Amino acid sequence: MLALLGSGSLLAQDYQERVQTLDQTVATLYEVISGDAGVERDWELFRYLFIPEAQLIPSGKDKSGKSGYQVMTPEGYVNTSGKWLEENGFHEKEIHRVTETYGTITHVFSTYESYRSRADKEPFARGINSIQLLYDEERWWIVSVYWMGETEEQPIPARYLPD
Repeated sequence: MLALLGSGSLLAQDYQERVQTLDQTVATLYEVISGDAGVERDWELFRYLFIPEAQLIPSGKDKSGKSGYQVMTPEGYVNTSGKWLEENGFHEKEIHRVTETYGTITHVFSTYESYRSRADKEPFARGINSIQLLYDEERWWIVSVYWMGETEEQPIPARYLPD
């Protein structure tokens, strides 16, 4: 897999330590999208986390109340959300995790809270990221991130919240 991204490149060498463990990989995902208003994100590191065919899929209800989803590539996410994240400030913090692994497949159900600034005391949103990952004997790769924000109609179940 590393050969796909050029394992000898400076980019691969600089970022390789960020994907050696499952914990590092998930933490890097949260860190790379987070920052106060005016803070540039490291979108190259963001792209490095994913397999080439990765998908990011937000889901929820539209204004009419119909359930749906949107499928994006990592590049599509950068193009649709990157500027907004940097202009408005956004911090996403993992508060609970349930992990299941079978062979090379790992699924992480990661409950998050969202803040506009690191100084905020209360989150403006919460939800769950369903993160699928692959371990290829050399590093962790994110295959997909499928998420839904919490709503009054769909509160996060207690089993996915910290004790």
